[in-house]
This record gives sequence, structure tokens and C-alpha cells, in this order.
Amino acid sequence: MPDENLPTPTGPDTDRPTPQTPARIGNVHHPVGDVGAAVAFYTDAFGLSALFTDGDRYAALDGGGTKLALAGPAEDLTGGVAAASFKVGDVAAALEAVTSAGGSVVREPEAGPHETRAVATDPWGNVVIVYGPR
Repeated sequence: MPDENLPTPTGPDTDRPTPQTPARIGNVHHPVGDVGAAVAFYTDAFGLSALFTDGDRYAALDGGGTKLALAGPAEDLTGGVAAASFKVGDVAAALEAVTSAGGSVVREPEAGPHETRAVATDPWGNVVIVYGPR
């Protein structure tokens, strides 16, 4: 039985968050100096499989329920810091919620190759990425 207190996703793509649905961790952003070498390392060392590769910019690996996002220098949003990436329906609204809750915006929203993304910190200084549809 569904929880009546939780919003119900609607529309044809229920995996895509809307401004009314809660955020979810879409991936763990992991900056690397060489995407190809990092893909080889994580597949050889841990048996992860590549889900998506964008040349030397980015690769997403299947971490068994959470994606490991290998970000090359061109896609490193955090200056070398690993960070949870929250997928939201509205990046601007999510950043307002972050600041209202005591966090800070570190990098304003920008258009990335595949999404709109921004960087924030929680009240304790932990870096998070907030991303969503353009």
C-alpha cells in the first residue's frame, strides 16, 4: 500500500524527478585525471561495468544501485572532491531549499553537456552536486 504522505510521481517518465518529488542520489561524482584509465581500474579491481562513456570527459559505471560518475578534468565540478550528486526536478528551487536549510551555493547553475548542474555545500562544508533537466 503506498504511503499517503509521499508524493506520487506522475507522467510518462517516473524516473525523472519533478519539482514535487523528492530528490534522489543519482550518482557519486568521482574526479579522475584519466577517464579511460579510471574505467579500466574500476572494472578490473571491482568488476563494475560501464553504463555510459563520453570520451575523456565522463563515464558512468554501475555500482550496484548507485552510479559511480568518473569525471575527467573538463567535467570536474568540485575541484577534485568526491561528492554525492542529487537529481532534482528544478535546480533553482533545490538551491533555494539548500540555502534555506543552512547550506551555501558554491557554483551557480550552469548548462552542462547533458543537464543543468550546480554545486553547493551543506552546513558542515560537505560538497554536493545538484543537477536536473535543462
